[in-house]
Amino acid sequence: MLEFENDRNESIAVIKVIGVGGGGCNAINTMIKNNMKGVQFYAVNTDIKSLRSCFAQEKIQIGATLTKGLGAGSDPLLGQKCAEEDREKLQQIVEGADIVFVTAGLGGGTGTGASPIVAELAKDTGALTIAVVTKPFDFEGPVRLAQAESGIKELKKNVDALIAIPNQKLIANAEKSTSIIESFRMADDVLYQGVQSISDLVVETGYIVVDFRDVKTIMTGAGTALMGIGEDSGENRAVRAAQKAISNPLLDGNGIQGATGVLVNFTGEDIQTLEVEEAMSMIRSSADSNAHIIWGLVTKDNFERKIKITVIATGFGKKVKDRDVIDDGEETDQADIDEIIKDTFAHTEVIKRKRPLMRGGLSSSGDREIEDELNLPKFLRSVITSKNSAD
Repeated sequence: MLEFENDRNESIAVIKVIGVGGGGCNAINTMIKNNMKGVQFYAVNTDIKSLRSCFAQEKIQIGATLTKGLGAGSDPLLGQKCAEEDREKLQQIVEGADIVFVTAGLGGGTGTGASPIVAELAKDTGALTIAVVTKPFDFEGPVRLAQAESGIKELKKNVDALIAIPNQKLIANAEKSTSIIESFRMADDVLYQGVQSISDLVVETGYIVVDFRDVKTIMTGAGTALMGIGEDSGENRAVRAAQKAISNPLLDGNGIQGATGVLVNFTGEDIQTLEVEEAMSMIRSSADSNAHIIWGLVTKDNFERKIKITVIATGFGKKVKDRDVIDDGEETDQADIDEIIKDTFAHTEVIKRKRPLMRGGLSSSGDREIEDELNLPKFLRSVITSKNSAD
């Protein structure tokens, strides 16, 4: 006879979400406000003021002796040094997790500098480690964009999968009246949706059960991952939602062509068999012909007859050469990125490690001061990073 424990079931995966820097803390606040269940939240920052306003159960201040409780000043190397100073604190919060999400806004100081170290520590414990981060808006300028790109390169060395969302894509179709505050809240919301879309597959109870092992199969060693979300209602809602998901601006214009691993999550009420069949057929035809596709279905009441389909596509690194491509087709040389950062942070001492985490420089949207954002020059466009640099 099988016996089940109501309060403690060892088969349930332990999921931890660690927000790093101001952007990561803001994202955690959005997740908690949206009543996200089944995960443990941790906030990591140098800025004590930001930590005090965060809703996370546990808050970890790093680099207190270096920053005196202030932010990292948009200096990712200082953010890295702060994380190294409190490495033992960070080690403690990643222990015991099956899945660790590291979320941050890249381009500033703490998030970009410290998040690769958090990810490294998490992955070393054997946890499935997934980074969900944002890249700066165009108006934030070349320094923040360069730092974000360097941060992405370092994160990819220390995670199983990385979803990098270009903020510029979020406002591509926004109203002209959209305020700066609203734009950053959109970025916080998409970080929330990125984490929720994966955690729901493990946490939520649905008729089509997807567990931790299924998610781990697709995400372990996946490298670059892309996320698309589609929502619709009425006749042919599933097909239209699927089309929106696989052509979503968050996919950076690439779609899911060539993806060898795909996670699909259906959310709604009264979802019909034919709807699932038609939507999955569309998704299958867009991915690699031999793609491993795992899907789940979560029923939610009061969903107003809508259906939401979230697609996480991985495995591009197996076929796509690792390079950074600007929208006009030109490649971004890492030496150019390093030179921008070197000129900006020439005063900063780089710490020595057995495995250097920072090449050039990094950063996070940790210090979310609006006036700081607006003082930066206008830049071109988001840079697209393809393959896991570890390959």
